[in-house]
Amino acid sequence: GEFGKPEWDNTPLIARIVPLRREIARLLGYADYAEVSLVPKMADSPAQVLAFLEDLARRARPFAEHDVQELKLFAKTELGIEELQAWDVAYASEKLRAKRYAFSEQEVKQYFPEDVVIGGLFRVAETLYQVKFVESKAPVWHPDVRFFDIRDAGGQLVGQFYMDLYARETKRGGAWMDDAITRRRKRSGLQTPVAYLNCNFSRPVGSKPALFTHDEVLTLFHEFGHGLHHLLTRIEDLGVSGINGVEWDAVELPSQFMENFCWEWDVLQAMTRHHETGLSLPRKLFDRMLAAKNFQSGLAMLRQIEFAVFDMRLHSDFDPATQSAQQLLEAVREQVAVLKPPAYNRFPNSFSHIFAGGYAA
Repeated sequence: GEFGKPEWDNTPLIARIVPLRREIARLLGYADYAEVSLVPKMADSPAQVLAFLEDLARRARPFAEHDVQELKLFAKTELGIEELQAWDVAYASEKLRAKRYAFSEQEVKQYFPEDVVIGGLFRVAETLYQVKFVESKAPVWHPDVRFFDIRDAGGQLVGQFYMDLYARETKRGGAWMDDAITRRRKRSGLQTPVAYLNCNFSRPVGSKPALFTHDEVLTLFHEFGHGLHHLLTRIEDLGVSGINGVEWDAVELPSQFMENFCWEWDVLQAMTRHHETGLSLPRKLFDRMLAAKNFQSGLAMLRQIEFAVFDMRLHSDFDPATQSAQQLLEAVREQVAVLKPPAYNRFPNSFSHIFAGGYAA
């Protein structure tokens, strides 16, 4: 068929890339590519990573098996699918999620007006780090951009940041944090850091405030975590100050740590206010959001572990002379997965993260 064009098959490329990476590692005096990858990261060795993942898989498996049982039963009784196949999973899961946990994003949004969210965000950080956020003035590139000072308990300037939250025509998509100035000691004294916080949220319309989805609130907290990492640093050497010189697997800790607060009932009560009624988020709605978040978390966890183990083994103990990448993945699935994709599934061939994205091992 039209998809059977041999010139589009990248299997030979995988078979070429993997040994070449091992060759690079050997030239550098390492046993394999995974060892090279881990040098600037927190984990010590491929074996340590694999042991950690296997332990995680063991703990997640019962939850994943429960997820599958639940899904099979639902598919049978509600959807008339006698024998749940791999290709039914996404469909059946979506139906089950909608039936059990559906809530309207539109409804949730009404409880997250911008001023209340920003106030809540600052309150969390002020409580954690004994600092104060004060709106301040600086030249800006757009009238929507706001500028803030962070001051310590004694009123000393700790750092400053720009906040550019709304989407507009010429702006890069997504959400990101970046550094403008990094804290360091100079002859003239201490240079205080400055960061940018950029998002692409919907702007206010008419007299209505900007309203955020809970997902957007998570995004804001995530990027703000990176920002705090950069701005609250106490290091005075440029190369390792703020977000500089931080291991890849450590750089997401502050951001994900901040995200967790968006799931704390105490935080949400104070951080939500319906822009019309003034009421905070109802507990019932919060419980539904939480249930939806945790829906099929066992399966999701095992799926990630499957990819991670495949990647780590491919770049450590894998011998391309005796096995293909696809065969390795099948062996990993035997060990980890509870749902097996059909035989014609060729996941490695589209795993661009590790073959084209710089995330190998």
